[in-house]
Parts: sequence; C-alpha cells; structure tokens
Amino acid sequence: MTEVVRVERGRYQDSVTLMRASAAAQEIPGVETVIAAMGTDLNRALLVQAGFPDPEATADDLVVAVSADGSAPAEEAVAAIDRHLAERRASTPGAHQRPAPRTVESAAARARDAGVVVVSVPGPHAYVEAAAALRSGRHVMVFSDGVDVDAEVALKREATAAGRLVMGPDCGTAILDGVGLGFANVVVPGPVALVAASGTGAQQLCCLLDGAGIGVRHVIGVGGRDLASAVGGVSTLAALAALDEDPAVEVIGLVSKPPDPEVAEAVTAAAARCRTPVVGALVGPGRPTVTDAAAEIAHTLGAAAPDPQWWRPAADPGPARPGPVLGLFSGGTNAAEALVVLEERLGPVLSNVHHDAARRIGPFDQAGAAHAVFDLGDDALTAGRPHPMIDPAAVADRMRSAAGDDAGPGVVLLDVVLGHGAHPDPSSVLAPALSEARATGAATVAVLVGTHGDPQGLDRQARALADAGAIVHRSNARAAAAAAALATGVGAEPVSTRSGPR
Repeated sequence: MTEVVRVERGRYQDSVTLMRASAAAQEIPGVETVIAAMGTDLNRALLVQAGFPDPEATADDLVVAVSADGSAPAEEAVAAIDRHLAERRASTPGAHQRPAPRTVESAAARARDAGVVVVSVPGPHAYVEAAAALRSGRHVMVFSDGVDVDAEVALKREATAAGRLVMGPDCGTAILDGVGLGFANVVVPGPVALVAASGTGAQQLCCLLDGAGIGVRHVIGVGGRDLASAVGGVSTLAALAALDEDPAVEVIGLVSKPPDPEVAEAVTAAAARCRTPVVGALVGPGRPTVTDAAAEIAHTLGAAAPDPQWWRPAADPGPARPGPVLGLFSGGTNAAEALVVLEERLGPVLSNVHHDAARRIGPFDQAGAAHAVFDLGDDALTAGRPHPMIDPAAVADRMRSAAGDDAGPGVVLLDVVLGHGAHPDPSSVLAPALSEARATGAATVAVLVGTHGDPQGLDRQARALADAGAIVHRSNARAAAAAAALATGVGAEPVSTRSGPR
C-alpha cells in the first residue's frame, strides 16, 4: 500500500470544492482512501482515524492524503485533485485579472452591488467571517456546518440588530430571486417563496411545485436548528417578515424538520399575522407532509393540486422477502418525514435522528428485525467526507451490506437528490446496488428529488433506477407509504399521505 500525505501552507479551499475533488479522485482504480481537507483539529483526527500520520498542519493549510495499492494510482489521485482545484479556479470569474481579496470586508468593498455573502469555512471559524459580513452591511448565508449553537445565537442577534438576515448555519440550499446557491434545483421563477429550516425539504417542495408547473422565486434557508428552542426561530421570523413585504410573492411555504413545539407555536402565530398566505410543512407526527403542503400551495394559487409523478420497475419484482424496512437517506428532512410516515403505518422505527431518544440509535448500529431509517447526511457522518448528495457511494455500500445479510431488510427505501452541487449521475452509483438488493429478494423504493431542468436529467435518472428494479416516486411521503405497503404485503400503488389537517 502506497500513502501520500501533502500539506500546502496557506492554501484555502471551501469544503464543497474539496469534497468534489476527493470524490473524483476516489473513482480512480486502485485508490483506497482519499481525503482532501483543511487541516483543522477535526480533519486531522479523521486522517489519523483513517490510518494516516497526523500532519503538521493548521486550519489555514490544505492537506491531501491518499492511500492506494501502488504509486501510480496514488500519484494519479493527487493529480486528479490538483486538476480539479485548478479547473475550479480557472472557472472563477476574474480569477486571473487581479489578486483575490483576503478578507470579507475587502471583498465587500470591491463588490459593492453584492447583497449576500456566502460563508463556507470550517465551522469553528464561520462566526468570525459571518460577523464580518454583517458589519459590511450584507446578509449572510452560512453554508458551514459544525458551528457552535451559542455562536449561531450570537450571530443571529447581531443580524437582528443590524436589520440583516442570517441564512444558516448549515444552510445547504437557497434560491434568491431565481438564483440558486448551494444545493439547488433548476426551477422556473414564480409566485412562491419558501422559508426552510431544512435543505432537502425545501428541494422536495420546490420540485413538487415545479412538477405541477408552479414556479418558485425565493428559498430562504435558515439552518436546521433555527426552530430549536436554543435559537428560537430568529431567522425564520425575519424571513417571514421580509417575504411578506415582497409584492411578487403570492404564497409563502414554511418547511422544517421537527421543530420545538413552543417555537413552532410562535412561528405559526407570526405566519397568521402575515398578509401573504403561509402554508406550513413542519414535519412531525400529526402534521401535513411536504407533499400535502405542495397541494395546499397549489390550492391557494387556484391551481390543480400536483399528482406527483412515479415510475414502475422495468419488470414486476414480485413480493418482497420477509423483513423490515431500511431507510437510507442523504437528506435529513426526507429521513424525518419518512420516519413519521412509516411509524404511522408500521409502528416503532429506529433512527439516528429520531425525535424520541428511546428510539434513537447510532448511525452504524444494527437494527436487527426492527424497521430503521438512517440519515447518512448527518453532520457527524460527513465531517471530512463527501456528503452522500455529492458522492452516494456511502448509500450504495450500506445497501449492499444490509441486503447481503440473510436477515437483511425486506424493503430498502432511499432518496436520490438531483440539482446543482449533487453528483452528476447518481443512478450510475446506486443502480448496481439496487440490482444487487433486488437479487436478494428485497423490494426497493427510491425518492427522486429533482426537476426536468436539472443537469442530471430527471427522466434518465428515474428510468435507470426503475430498470434496476426500484419503484421511483417524486414524492418522499408517497415513497415511504409505498415502502410500508410493500412491507405489509398490500402492494405499493400511490396512496394518500395526509398526516394532519391543513
């Protein structure tokens, strides 16, 4: 085994760029492990955990570590990372015209028309850069995860005092006046705006509306913790107020992972005071699903409720083998919503993100004969590694491992997220694993979150997944309901997923 560890002093790269570079190098035959990351304490610990020596690096240094079965593939992997980073810089407008600014303040002074600063640095350093953006009079989107909750609260208090908005931390998706930031789908601009304490939940709602011919003007991501008790919905309330003043917005959608009940009550009360109709999809037991919210938004606009598209497998897969449902998700809100739908139909479900501590298990724990849903995009699983939306290999590997067990699942449920920032061809990674799962007798159901405008090709991805034996739904809630139906042997035709009043 050949190992290469290289440290480049003072060369910063954002986490998404490094994840994509790592994923590209990982595909080279003979390459065992690739880590390209900034030299933070956490990333250095991950390097050691992966078997590399602890590099002498700081958070300002770029570390590239490769292990391969020979020097040739190792060198090829390092070259692939260099090439990806060079191409990234070459594609940056103005990259060769003048030196890049070295601080947020100097960048803001140069780009006087820019209204938003995007922060994508290691979590412990995000507060400093985001606060500088606020001092520069800009709104800020904090893409970084791993930000301390106290820092988030302090940052949002500063934003409130300055009359600015903080999107995030861990804001992976935003659309501002039709321009996508982070993981965003290609949607037609229209009269809808979303406030989202969720990334994939916002993408799911955007895509369901797009499928019904309803456009989206804004998606304001506020971070997954904004509706937690510690934060108190500060950014959500500010975003609601701002969108209520936009005359181009006719309906506001409010999407969240399961919120704190008291914060949810305060936000619901604020929504009721808005002049613009607000439709909620605060995922949780007894609440409407994201699919329900799409139908309610259509109804509010006087349009026909969307009937989410779905695709049958290429061949009749026959009955599923006996066994529990196993959910493998890259999106946290998709996982949370599937969890609710499954528990309503099947009873208790274990999960690494369960709201009930008694049913919460570790991400690598064995669920045995119990139904289980895992969020493989959870922050604890993506530190220093590509998010499964960028590289779905982690989902494919877990699927193969589970399905190959004689006591494995009877039904495998997963999500596949398209759009900018996501893997360019996720079905090429997932379809072989789906075929292997089907060969063991497990039924497979896939949620396809995407639009016809996405670069991966919605129909092409759907057909590839269906050809591998999966039932494919554009609605996450309906996919979960189909998985439950397969597990109980009653079929998997689309059914209503209403879980609460509008």
